Amino acid sequence: MTIKDIIFLASVFAILFLGGCIEDYVPSTEETKQEIVVEGFIEAGEGSAPAYVLITRSIPFLSTIDLTTFDDLFVNEAKVTVNDGTNTVELTELCLDDLPPAIKEIAAQILGFDPDSTALNICAYVDLLDVLDRKIGGKYDLKIETDEAVITSTTTIPDFIPITKLRWDDPPGTPSDTLARLWVTIADNEEEDNFYRYFTEENNTGLVIPFSSVTDDSFFDGQDFEFPLNKAERRDGDFDPNTFGLYNRGDSIRIKWMNMDQAHFDFWNTLEFSRNNSGPFSAFNRVTSNVDGALGIWGGYAVGYYEEVVPF
Repeated sequence: MTIKDIIFLASVFAILFLGGCIEDYVPSTEETKQEIVVEGFIEAGEGSAPAYVLITRSIPFLSTIDLTTFDDLFVNEAKVTVNDGTNTVELTELCLDDLPPAIKEIAAQILGFDPDSTALNICAYVDLLDVLDRKIGGKYDLKIETDEAVITSTTTIPDFIPITKLRWDDPPGTPSDTLARLWVTIADNEEEDNFYRYFTEENNTGLVIPFSSVTDDSFFDGQDFEFPLNKAERRDGDFDPNTFGLYNRGDSIRIKWMNMDQAHFDFWNTLEFSRNNSGPFSAFNRVTSNVDGALGIWGGYAVGYYEEVVPF
């Protein structure tokens, strides 16, 4: 027997010995205490929606979810108020068919359901009469009182930095008669940090949130900056790398373009990083919340809309 053979056998015995000492790891599946989750937004700008807040409860990671479970997650009969610096307004709780169409559509985007569906008892707290003074530069204090907790948060609506130009060209590679790429230009303000988000819509089928919908101005601070704006893809749709981010010629499209403050940006940035970097080898990432006493987000948006027909 050679030295190599002896080393090989020793290695095999060592592996077998160590393997026999390893105990099976069974992760704990016991249910943890539920936490309240807040998703609330206030907008300013042409076409902006009234302020609203969704309040739900978290569920254990290893859980079975059905319609009954989903309905039970909504927190009802809370007292939800927002102060705009002058007035304190109590939001009205509305459920499903009572929701204004704009709020129902946004709730559908957040929760991932068909806005025309009647299977889920979606409830939200809404500034029904649109009393709050929603304006650029405004500061808004949220307070939620439930039987379980008192929850607070503050957000602002920053300056709106619009899209100044939209430009279409052929996608990379072979010219296409059916697909086009969109470029947009903005004039970033160098006096402060700016944070951006966008949704897209085609042919009045509802706004869609892109996989990566937010950015800051780290790479173009204070510049007139042109960049491609990808069409948002539905998460439940078929992924095609040849058409990803491209627009169909002849379609009518709408862009919702938004500015937000840093705390609001940090929430979406960490959430989207966590969503888009999943898998067994991904790094752990904790989503940043700006809500005290609960999880989630109370965020302000400065909003603008842009409509185009994709040219042939």
